[in-house]
Amino acid sequence: MKSTPLTKPNIPHLILKKRLKIAVLGGGSWATALVKVLTENKRNVGWYVRNPINANFIIKYHHNPNYLSAATLKTKRLKISSDLNEVVTKADLLILAIPSAFLSIELDQLNQPIDNKIIFSAIKGVVPESMLIVGEHFNKRFNVPMEKIGVILGPSHAEEVAMERLSYLTVACMDTRLAKAVASMLETKYILTTISNDILGTEYASMLKNIYAIASGIAHALGYGDNFQSVLMSNAIREMKRFIKDVYKMKRNINNSAYLGDLLVTGYSVFSRNRSFGSMIGKGYSVKAAQMEMRMIAEGYYATQSARLINQKYQTRVPIIDSIFSILYEGKNPERVIKKLIKKLD
Repeated sequence: MKSTPLTKPNIPHLILKKRLKIAVLGGGSWATALVKVLTENKRNVGWYVRNPINANFIIKYHHNPNYLSAATLKTKRLKISSDLNEVVTKADLLILAIPSAFLSIELDQLNQPIDNKIIFSAIKGVVPESMLIVGEHFNKRFNVPMEKIGVILGPSHAEEVAMERLSYLTVACMDTRLAKAVASMLETKYILTTISNDILGTEYASMLKNIYAIASGIAHALGYGDNFQSVLMSNAIREMKRFIKDVYKMKRNINNSAYLGDLLVTGYSVFSRNRSFGSMIGKGYSVKAAQMEMRMIAEGYYATQSARLINQKYQTRVPIIDSIFSILYEGKNPERVIKKLIKKLD
């Protein structure tokens, strides 16, 4: 979806000409995969890893001990630190890969303004404290101009990126020159990129697909097969289209990989933490028990509440989101809820 910027570019031309200093914030799977890609592209990267023990392990052994541990990292190109302010100070471009549930806690450490930074989010979720998607959160909470905010998303599990399996990323920003600049940092023989100016639409899509993946996991655990899963995903993409159109109107193709592609991989893949979370709920786990057993954050749990609150304004018909909300937040029986949902699908 290549198009002209939505607003008059406000980023000095020199910023795009110079070699931006990059920092990745986060020590999990997606952060590790992004660091691997950036350093293989001969970029020097500042890397904020919260746990100093993990940071020292990576420096010494060239592997993340907890996430994607098989991936070898080019530590000569990394400046790893557990001091967030040190990493942020030295960077022009911050790539965020901290789970949204912990983002506010981490950013509370900042003792400096960041409205002069370029912010690109690789987080697929909402910030629980503000109930905003990440781009909107940084615009409203930290006064970062929207044209200096972007997202990196698409059907791209970190595990497959680390294994160098072919993946497609969409880099979205209101200023498509900046989107192109960031996309060029990520392109490799196994990563292809496209650019978009639909920053809010793509980010809402990345939030919503996690909810639909939870629905897919619940249905799978209850014994529904591939035939029903295909109907569920077909209805999910149409529900996503209605929701995003009402929240943020602009010309977009919902069948592009940033929307439909990301939905499919999250709904079907064995690597999908949201699908796994839903499967546990369908098997009878309570929400709290499922969250405690999973090592990684299921972003869809928070996204469900946020989508529900947003839709109070728009009143879009979203039967799947409503059903998952009733299971996760109202304690309704998953089997009964899915049976009622079936009658609303086509």
